[in-house]
Amino acid sequence: MSFRAASLGFAYGLRDVSFDLPKTGLVAIAGPNGAGKSTLMAILAGLRPGYRGECQYGGKEVRAWNRREFARRVAFLPQSVRIEFPFTVEEVLFMGRTPYAHGWLETEQDQAAVAEAVKVTDTEAFRRRDFRSLSGGERQRVILASALAQQPETLLLDEPATFLDLKHQVSLYTLLSSLAWSLLVVMVTHDLNLALRYASRAIVLEQGRVAADGAPAEVFTAETIQRVFGVRAHVHSLSGQHPWISYEA
Repeated sequence: MSFRAASLGFAYGLRDVSFDLPKTGLVAIAGPNGAGKSTLMAILAGLRPGYRGECQYGGKEVRAWNRREFARRVAFLPQSVRIEFPFTVEEVLFMGRTPYAHGWLETEQDQAAVAEAVKVTDTEAFRRRDFRSLSGGERQRVILASALAQQPETLLLDEPATFLDLKHQVSLYTLLSSLAWSLLVVMVTHDLNLALRYASRAIVLEQGRVAADGAPAEVFTAETIQRVFGVRAHVHSLSGQHPWISYEA
C-alpha cells in the first residue's frame, strides 16, 4: 500500500476518513464544495501536519517523513500556482528537481527528467517563455510537467483540469490514466463523467466523511449523486461502451 488513512480528521473540513490506496492506479476524489477534498489532499501532500488519526505513506506517518525524502516520492499539483518573479518556463520545470539538488548546476539526470516531462505534457513550444505570460491552461501543464520531473511514485492533483480547454482536458486525463499503470495518481475532480471514464477508483466525500468508495461505476450511481450532490441524474450504459451521466435541469 502507499497511503493509509484511519479515522483521519482535521480541525476543519475532514472527519473520520479511512481508506487504503494501492501503489498504482488513478483514484478520483469527488464531492460537493466544502466536502473536505482539498483538505484531504493537503494532508496527503504533507502540508497539514496537525491532523487527527493516522495518515501513513509507505507505512510511515506523513508528518514523520523527512521533507526532502517525501518530495522524492510524492509530488503535489495544487489547484493554482502564482509565480510573481520573471522565471522562464524552463526554470519552473527545473524547480521540480529540487528534491534531488546538490548544488546550482543541473545534472544529466535532471536534464533527462525535465526533457521527458516536457515531452509527455507537450510544453516544448513555450519552454523559453516567461511563465507569467502563459494562459491558465498553459501554466497548469507546466506545473504538471514540473511535478513529473520529480519522478515521483505518487502524484497528487487538486482539480488539475480547472483551466484547461476540452482538448487538453481529454489529453490530461488520457495522460494520467497511462501514468497510473506505473504510479499512483490521486486527483480531485468535479467532472464525474471524466472520473467515470478514466479513474480506476473513486472516493466521494460528503461533509468531511467518506460517502462512497469503490469502482467508479459502482460509486457514481443516480442514488449517490442525488444524495450527495443534490442533483437528479441518470447513468447510461450501452454494451461495449463506458457508462456516462446526464443531469436533469
